[in-house]
Amino acid sequence: MEVFYYLVFGALAVVVAALELGKSGKDRVATSPAFNSFKNNYILVYSLMMSGDWLQGPYVYYLYSQYGFDKGDIGRLFIAGFGSSMLFGTIVGSLADKQGRKRACITYCISYILSCITKHSPEYKILMIGRVLGGIATSLLFSAFESWLVAEHNKRGFDPQWLSITFSKAIFLGNGLVAIVAGLFANLLAENLGFGPVAPFDAAACFLAIGMAIILSSWSENYGDASDSKDLMTQFKVAAKAIASDEKIALLGAIQSLFEGSMYTFVFLWTPALSPNEEEIPHGFIFATFMLSSMLGSSIASRLLARKLKVEGYMQIVFSLSAVTLFLPVLTSFLVPPSSEKGGSISFGGCLQLLGFCTFESCVGIFWPSIMKMRSQYIPEEARSTIMNFFRIPLNLFVCVVLYNVNAFPITVMFGMCSIFLLMAAILQRRLMVVSDLHRSTKAVEMIGEDEPLNP
Repeated sequence: MEVFYYLVFGALAVVVAALELGKSGKDRVATSPAFNSFKNNYILVYSLMMSGDWLQGPYVYYLYSQYGFDKGDIGRLFIAGFGSSMLFGTIVGSLADKQGRKRACITYCISYILSCITKHSPEYKILMIGRVLGGIATSLLFSAFESWLVAEHNKRGFDPQWLSITFSKAIFLGNGLVAIVAGLFANLLAENLGFGPVAPFDAAACFLAIGMAIILSSWSENYGDASDSKDLMTQFKVAAKAIASDEKIALLGAIQSLFEGSMYTFVFLWTPALSPNEEEIPHGFIFATFMLSSMLGSSIASRLLARKLKVEGYMQIVFSLSAVTLFLPVLTSFLVPPSSEKGGSISFGGCLQLLGFCTFESCVGIFWPSIMKMRSQYIPEEARSTIMNFFRIPLNLFVCVVLYNVNAFPITVMFGMCSIFLLMAAILQRRLMVVSDLHRSTKAVEMIGEDEPLNP
């Protein structure tokens, strides 16, 4: 069965290479040297930030177990991270809009570096503080950087269509290639060079420090609404009013929470799904395969966005396909006879699920630049970071509930629930397209009416 893993990885690598090398004129957008310089600077910083995040992933659970903590203790540490992101994320998002997005990005670097330092301590309380800092940092990573990019892009007068190029390249490199290299580098430090499981966290802190130095030296500050008359509570009210008064923003928030909630649940479930009888599977290699699948998705997204296809249209297909792929474990449990043999290699049902999971990760690769594109269109600038972190409240609450009850339900029930959520996302995406088209047509009629001369 080991050959199967190499075949899947090799096939994905060939397809990704072919897509990237075979781009035609329709898939490329003519830009300016000034924009290319700006784009490359952001992608470098984003890749360094993501490397600081990806380096930690493979060894967090293992490090905690090496310190002697059981599954329950480790679960509570993970819940603390998502809980802190839920509780403090909206606050730091509002501060980013008011105090500056560049400052927020620097705060991300400092928070995550401090979180990495806490990993040197085997004390549970110190590790808990590290998880809280990590949760705050995660909220900033997925709001402050994007908010800074959108505002700076518009401030410099670049074509709004060019934002899609930056989004696609950032996801392709930061969430794809960097993730693969970071996983291999973490393995090299911890295993091959024998520095132990804390070494990847030290490396992550170094990459974050380099990225922070580039931000300090080359980024300018931008704000949402920096007026002194608006305190933190007023910022919350502005964001809540925007969500409540604009159906497009509310739909976008619901779609994001449903998809990302299913995605983070998948992160906890794919290992037991592929090895229900303790089959020996190469976790690191499978992780690299998933990241390669995500690169495939972001490459497809860059083509779709370059050809100016309607995001609201093709994302309905992406969400529906995602729902089918995460329903595969439920189907295989009924259609493929389960193996009673302990250990051994991955089963036939596991192979089918792995192919489905790779398809899901490709959908994730399409999702990120596409949701970024929609957020740049629908979310108002003055409260961008605040609203984006509002979206993460139900997401983090959902993940905390799943983590707390992960052993309470069969794995097929969990996957079935995720599949239903993704179908709901597809339905809401359809509604978003209808509302958006109606809004555009109404606006066009109003503009035509304004242009008509008054009758004498």
